[in-house]
Amino acid sequence: MAERGQLPPPAKRLCCRPGYGPGCRPGQRAGGGGGPGGGALCAGPSSAAAAAASSSLGLLPLGKTQSPESLLDIAARRVAEKWPFQRVEERFERIPEPVQRRIVYWSFPRSEREICMYSSFNTGAEDPAAAVSSSAVSAAAGGAGTAPGGAAEAAADESRLPFRRGIALLDGGCVDNVLQVGFHLSGTVTEPAMQSEPETVCNVAISFDRCKITSVTCSCGNKDIFYCAHVVALSLYRIRKPDQVKLHLPISETLFQMNRDQLQKFVQYLITVHHTEVLPTAQKLADEILSQNSEINQVHGAPDPTAGASIDDENCWHLDEEQVQEQVKIFLSQGGYHGSGKQLNLLFAKVREMLKMRDSNGARMLTLITEQFMADPRLALWRQQGTAMTDKYRQLWDELGALWMCIVLNPHCKLEQKASWLKQLKKWNSVDVCPWEDGNHGNELPNLTNALPQGANANQDSSNRPHRTVFTRAIEACDLHWQDSHLQHIISSDLYTNYCYHDDTENSLFDSHGWPLWHEHVPTACARVDALRSHGYPREALRLAIAIVNTLRRQQQKQLEMFRAQKKELLHKGVTSITNLEGWVGHPLDPIGTLFSSLMEACRVDDESFHGFSDFMENMGQCKSLEYQHLPAHKFLEEGESYLTLAVEVALIGLGQQRIMPDGLYAQEKVCRNEEQLISKLQEIELDDTLVKIFRKQAVFLLEAGPYSGLGEVIHRESVPMHTFAKYLFTSLLPHDAELAYKTALRAMRLLVLESTAPSGDMSRPHHIASVVPNRYPRWFTLSHIESQQCELASTMLTAAKGDVRRLETVLESIQKNIHSSSHIFKLAQDAFKIATLMDSLPDITLLKVSLELGLQVMRMTLSTLNWRRREMVRWLVTCATEVGVYALDSIMQNWFTLFTPTEATSIVATTVMSNSTIVRLHLDCHQQEKLASSARTLALQCAMKDPQNCALSALTLCEKDHIAFETAYQIVLDAATTGMSYSQLFTIARYMEHRGYPMRAYKLATLAMTHLNLSYNQDTHPAINDVLWACALSHSLGKNELAAIIPLVVKSVKCATVLSDILRRCTLTTPGMVGLHGRRNSGKLMSLDKAPLRQLLDATIGAYINTTHSRLTHISPRHYSEFIEFLSKARETFLMAHDGHIQFTQFIDNLKQIYKGKKKLMMLVRERFG
Repeated sequence: MAERGQLPPPAKRLCCRPGYGPGCRPGQRAGGGGGPGGGALCAGPSSAAAAAASSSLGLLPLGKTQSPESLLDIAARRVAEKWPFQRVEERFERIPEPVQRRIVYWSFPRSEREICMYSSFNTGAEDPAAAVSSSAVSAAAGGAGTAPGGAAEAAADESRLPFRRGIALLDGGCVDNVLQVGFHLSGTVTEPAMQSEPETVCNVAISFDRCKITSVTCSCGNKDIFYCAHVVALSLYRIRKPDQVKLHLPISETLFQMNRDQLQKFVQYLITVHHTEVLPTAQKLADEILSQNSEINQVHGAPDPTAGASIDDENCWHLDEEQVQEQVKIFLSQGGYHGSGKQLNLLFAKVREMLKMRDSNGARMLTLITEQFMADPRLALWRQQGTAMTDKYRQLWDELGALWMCIVLNPHCKLEQKASWLKQLKKWNSVDVCPWEDGNHGNELPNLTNALPQGANANQDSSNRPHRTVFTRAIEACDLHWQDSHLQHIISSDLYTNYCYHDDTENSLFDSHGWPLWHEHVPTACARVDALRSHGYPREALRLAIAIVNTLRRQQQKQLEMFRAQKKELLHKGVTSITNLEGWVGHPLDPIGTLFSSLMEACRVDDESFHGFSDFMENMGQCKSLEYQHLPAHKFLEEGESYLTLAVEVALIGLGQQRIMPDGLYAQEKVCRNEEQLISKLQEIELDDTLVKIFRKQAVFLLEAGPYSGLGEVIHRESVPMHTFAKYLFTSLLPHDAELAYKTALRAMRLLVLESTAPSGDMSRPHHIASVVPNRYPRWFTLSHIESQQCELASTMLTAAKGDVRRLETVLESIQKNIHSSSHIFKLAQDAFKIATLMDSLPDITLLKVSLELGLQVMRMTLSTLNWRRREMVRWLVTCATEVGVYALDSIMQNWFTLFTPTEATSIVATTVMSNSTIVRLHLDCHQQEKLASSARTLALQCAMKDPQNCALSALTLCEKDHIAFETAYQIVLDAATTGMSYSQLFTIARYMEHRGYPMRAYKLATLAMTHLNLSYNQDTHPAINDVLWACALSHSLGKNELAAIIPLVVKSVKCATVLSDILRRCTLTTPGMVGLHGRRNSGKLMSLDKAPLRQLLDATIGAYINTTHSRLTHISPRHYSEFIEFLSKARETFLMAHDGHIQFTQFIDNLKQIYKGKKKLMMLVRERFG
């Protein structure tokens, strides 16, 4: 018999000899005979037991029959599931040995699902075979490794999963020496030799209680969250081959049957076999037992690790808490790298899997995970720095909060459990670094358990409200309960109706069909659905989901009727109230996603598996009196409806809801992300006639429901845009109802947040909450994404409208009215152009005109603003206009000043229009070519007048073939030369003139350019030097007079000695005018250096060398001495060109020696070279 005592592990409880405990007579036995150490196979005396065990696992072959189960096995199985063995012993004075054996037999787990759950990551498959065959599991499972941190090292090979490896070991006959002693199973598992590792034998021990494994040990040293493959192999051996496992009663029962001599022999043999391991412990225990006052002698009995659980032992599956904490800590420290985010998501999925199995370790594991999340040092760092956490990390926190929501909403959790969770949640919630719900700011959303704020409370100062953290909703959910009788009836029966109920109040319990409704804050009601699903009550969750959707549909109809009744008045006032500040799509609790998933799940699963656990009614005492037959839940659907149509409809209702754009980057990104995720799921569904009817119905409602819809006639300025949703509606409806599709998409095109005249909202009705929204310029962090979605919607309509003139015009008007981004309008213009000019068909001229019109709008929008794509836009517009026709090109040239800058108009537009490729492309005749050229010349002259600096050269080029236009352009250049043009621009035009055969005009422009130039003594690498040399060469070629005229300008503008000497040498090489205007060779003499104009140039060059020399000597360093000597050598060459140059240079050197005699080394070098 087992008695409670106070002694440390390893045993869970103490067992003492019957007859020596209180109330026992000497010699009285609790169990029947059987002989010392008597063992039996697990099947026991009843052959039906094995068959029952097999049938419970679904292992009975088809066509086989089985004997009815014995009453003993039925009773023993129930006791083994629910009662700790100590309670059994205390409840009955005498327990026959066969009964004990059957209880011990049935106490081992009988399902492989839990073994699989605790030995691998799972994607949510219902049965072990499906779970481990999933490739997604195998790719992410971390339990395969046997080294520390094994869960982090995800294995791509499915066979490496502990569960699969365990099955392989079992099938390979690697399990041996299996022995069950009471509630303890042991055995050896041989790991076959690998290429690099020898064969190893692992000793495995498993303790169990009430069909749960409570502890595991394996000599492989596995350090992981999950059971190793060896534990899996031994467990499955016991489940699959119970008749091959030898079963013994707890060891204490065997010892009770021994006399003193037998006990002494037993102990001595045990010590002898294991003397190296147990001898010190044996001696210590012997000393304590022989000591009368030792602690061991103060209690009755002795520990027995095989005797099963005591009454106050918690009954839960073995979970290595230390490993859970360690691995979560490792994943968090990796900061999202190495797949750690994926691993954490898999841990969250494991928590959900446990909850679905109603395993208490789900909450336990989540607590451990949360503690590590709260201890993440990055939280304090981010809060200190004021930076936001990464998006993926933020999503992990969201899932953490959602899981706690599910846990506290467990419909069958005990009050003390909920109180414990609430205490823990409040503790975490009070920590300074606890993340806020919306990721960036304290949220202004109302309390979870309340309806939307009304009346006076609606306008309370939001700054006084405490920040809402990721745990706030779970804390609020602790106040929710499941005791409402109406709620109980909804989730417990498919026949809960009231056909006599009058549906005339806003919060009616039943609708006009007599079907039940559930009026509650929608996210809260959906959180109940999620909790029911999460805790393994899919049928109950489905019933509540149907009631909620029916309630939403009824509210939708009431809202439509209300708006229709007051439509004129509301529209006249410009009412834009948002009826729900808390949007359902993007909500932290994801209510629409929950309803959609619940209903879609019901479409996919078979009826038997969907019913899941069937004991909901047993646990809900309030519902036991209801006598309803179990009928399909679709009783509460309209004719022709199904779970699928209901799922689609509720998704459309949620997506079309008018709701305010939340504050903060993360909350706004979440709205976009959740909307796209929900639409992505909808796109997987193939539309049939029934679903098309749903689309039509919802589209009509959204268009007509006023302030209740995001597609109403007038909406609030900060309402979440409907572009993404409308694009999905448009593509879905287009093949079936094009008119409705376009009407919906065109209504959705608006983006009021960018409209300066958008209405501010209706403040007159207290139950509308526009007044809660602070009056501010909205910070829409996702605006660029929203605008791109608006552009996508417009592009989709343009594509669909090809060939339909009326619709194209309507779409164009909508684009011009609603899209405010030039880059997006340009993209639409490009899209329209591509669609209109597809290679496999003739160009669509209407769509081309739309493209051109959008392009012109882009030109006007970007004309006075900086845009890095502007040049690309201009080139594209000319291409588009070319495709439209010659009249379009002529039009853009005549109106160039409203579309282009002068530079763009001349260098890109007119030049492209006048190119041969354009003439060929348009198949122009001579008359059309001349007309287009005339427009181009007119444009060129206008641009040259407006911006001569940048357009003069292009104007001259464009006007070459028309004498009058060319002369006009040249005169414009001359007029602008004295004031507005730089020397480089004038030199460029001058070179052009020379190239075109106008050397005198080139000379004229060159002289004008020289007047703007100034080259100092040290600018010997100035880019204008080549232009100066060219100008002098041009003047020299024209004649003595032209050279004589330009040299004074050169002397005045150029102070650089090397440049002047270069010009001087070139002028002395040939006679001026050697090549005349008409190529006639002149026979004059070389010009004298003693006479003008070269004398003036020579003197200026010598003077420049002298000045430059003094300037260089002022700050010269020794490393530049040799370079300076070379400079003086060049100067001497120039000096010597004068008749008295030798004398001048000698005097110049003497002066240097006198003035700079302090620079001894330099002057020594000067003497060595020049004397």
